[in-house]
Amino acid sequence: MADTVTSQTIQDDNRKAVLKFTNISDGTGESAVTKIDVSALTKNSGGDSCTEVAISKIWWQCVGMGVQLLNDATTDTLIIALSPDSNGMHDYTPFSGIPNNAGSGKTGDVQFTTIGASSGDTYTVILEVIKSYT
Repeated sequence: MADTVTSQTIQDDNRKAVLKFTNISDGTGESAVTKIDVSALTKNSGGDSCTEVAISKIWWQCVGMGVQLLNDATTDTLIIALSPDSNGMHDYTPFSGIPNNAGSGKTGDVQFTTIGASSGDTYTVILEVIKSYT
C-alpha cells in the first residue's frame, strides 16, 4: 500500500505558480518526494525554462503528521518544517520570498518529507512560488 497523494496546479504563468498538495497516509509516509519539478513548470514568454523557485506564501493544514519542505540538492536543505497537528499561513512577500539556498547539486526542485506519519494522517499544503529563469 502507499499514501494517497495529489498534486494540483492552480496557477502557472510567467512570474509565479500556485500549487496544491495533499496526502492521506496509510502510515508509509513520504521521503524527499519531488513536489515541484521546476522543469515541468510553464516556460516564460521568451521560451526559457524555470530553473528554481522562491516560496512567497504557504498555506497548510497537517493532521497527525508533520511535513518538511526541502530544496533538492546533493545534500537537501530544509526550507521549512510544518509541525504535526498545525495549520496556518505564512507570507514571505515583504522580502521577496524564501530563496533556494541549496548548494552542490542543486536542481531547483522542491521536495516533501513527512514526519511521524500514521494511518489516517493528512496534510494539505498550498504553495505560491516566484519563478526564476537564470
